[in-house]
Amino acid sequence: MRIIFIGPPGTGKGTQSNFITNKYSIPTISVGDILRSNTTQNNEYNKKINDIINEGKLVDDNTIIQLTKKRIHQIDCRKGFVLDGFPRTIPQAHALKNMNIKIDYVIQFELSYKLIIDRIKGRRIHIPSGRIYHKKYNPPKKENIDDITGQKLTVRKDDNEEKINKRIEEYQKYTLPLAEYYKKEEQLGYIKYYIINAQLTPLIIHKQLEKIFIQ
Repeated sequence: MRIIFIGPPGTGKGTQSNFITNKYSIPTISVGDILRSNTTQNNEYNKKINDIINEGKLVDDNTIIQLTKKRIHQIDCRKGFVLDGFPRTIPQAHALKNMNIKIDYVIQFELSYKLIIDRIKGRRIHIPSGRIYHKKYNPPKKENIDDITGQKLTVRKDDNEEKINKRIEEYQKYTLPLAEYYKKEEQLGYIKYYIINAQLTPLIIHKQLEKIFIQ
């Protein structure tokens, strides 16, 4: 089962991809996480990537394609995966198609601008596991502490309103056109395409996804 998630930041893609990973035993490939892990290596190239991320901009297509291609061909992806953050542009979608990797589902998450801002500003993350909390909608049992490990939660550097606005602009300009691209792919019978109302609770969305994947 090979799945693509499309949607602006703050729509719950990370929460839902964690659910799918746990339920169906397939990895989530988060391009954002891949990029952030690469920037821990202290060299000029990775510093440049880190600066782009912190400004809320998109990293160039070639870099994203090569990193994702390398990850998809690892052994744990043989039975499937969830792509969160790739493709983000039409050229990236073409590159994925040229890898001869059959995508089964494309899921688009939709949410209003106001709720996106509200969700991202309150988001807290446990980096090692990818668990995501929200101080209002999904708080940890103890403030700023991961429920499982007791470790501190993190606020991403780009989770502020200025950077969020930039990321939404980038999404609307470069990523939203993928919706039409994949709708055409569905009409040709290549994939199954669904739209999710991201305003619903995580549990309701869990159940919607389960129904989609048994069709």
